[in-house]
Amino acid sequence: MEKFVLEAVEHLTTRPRKVYQTITADPLTPVIGAEITGVDLSRELSDQQFEDIGHAFLEHHVLVFRDQVLTAEDHKRFAARFGELRPLPVAVPEGRDPVILEISADKDSTDVDGHGWHADGTSNAELALGSMLYVTRTPDVGSGGDTMFANMHLAYEMLSPPMRAFLDGLTAVHDDAVAWQGHIPPAGYVLPRNEHPVVVRHPETGRKLLFVNPAYTSHIVQLSGDESKALLGLLFDLVARKPMLSCRVRWTPHTLVFWDNRSVQHHAVWDYYPHARHGRRVAIKGRRPEA
Repeated sequence: MEKFVLEAVEHLTTRPRKVYQTITADPLTPVIGAEITGVDLSRELSDQQFEDIGHAFLEHHVLVFRDQVLTAEDHKRFAARFGELRPLPVAVPEGRDPVILEISADKDSTDVDGHGWHADGTSNAELALGSMLYVTRTPDVGSGGDTMFANMHLAYEMLSPPMRAFLDGLTAVHDDAVAWQGHIPPAGYVLPRNEHPVVVRHPETGRKLLFVNPAYTSHIVQLSGDESKALLGLLFDLVARKPMLSCRVRWTPHTLVFWDNRSVQHHAVWDYYPHARHGRRVAIKGRRPEA
C-alpha cells in the first residue's frame, strides 16, 4: 500500500468509535457505511434516536435501514427531521408529490438514474445535504442493482501533500449539460451551471473532501484545457482505482439508505437487465459548498 494511502486509512480506522444509546451501527467497511438497527422509521423518532442517527450519519456517511415498511409520508417525515425537503428540479404531473423522485428501471429502460459515479446535483448553486432512497422492489434474480458509495474525505486524504496543496487553490465548473449529454432535457428546464472549489470543507465536521465528479464537472477554471482534462481524469479515476474508498449496499425490499451527499459519491450499478427495480427518493436541502 502506498505511503499516503496507508497513512490516510490508518488515521481514519484507528479513531475511537461513537457509542450510541438507542441504535446499533454495524460498519459495512472500516471507512464508510453502517447498517443501523434498533429503530422503526415508520414511527416518530425520539430526540435521542434522532441525535444518535445524526452522529452515525456524520461518522459513517451512509446509513442502511432494513425491513422498514414505510409510506411516502413516513419517508418524508423522517427526511424532514434533518431539514427542509428539496423539490424536484422539473415540473411534476398533477397529483404527483413534488419532493419524491420515483426511481424505476425495467426491460424497457434505455438508461437508469444514478448509473456512474457522482454526487447529486453538483451543478446547482446549493448542494443537497443528503438523499434517502427507499427501495420497494429488487430484481427477480439472486442479486443485482447494488449501489456503491465512495468516501470523498478519504479520496482527498489519500493524495500526496503537494497534490492536496495544489488542488486547494483550484475551482471547477459543474454543468448540467455534462449530465444531460446524449439526452434531451424536459421542456422548459434550464440547465444549471456553477463554479465550486475543487476541495471543499464539510459544513458540519470541517473535514476537507474532493469535490469533482465525472457526471457534472466540465473543467478546472485555472488550468489549460489539456491540463484540466489530465487532472480531472486522474481524480475521476481515483474512485474506480481505489476500491478501499467504497462500500457496496445490496438492496433488499423495504430498505432505506440515507447518504451524505456532501461527502460521498455514489454509483447505481445497472447489472440486472431485463429485470426491474423500483424505489423512491427524497433529498434534503443543503447549502453552497465552501473551500
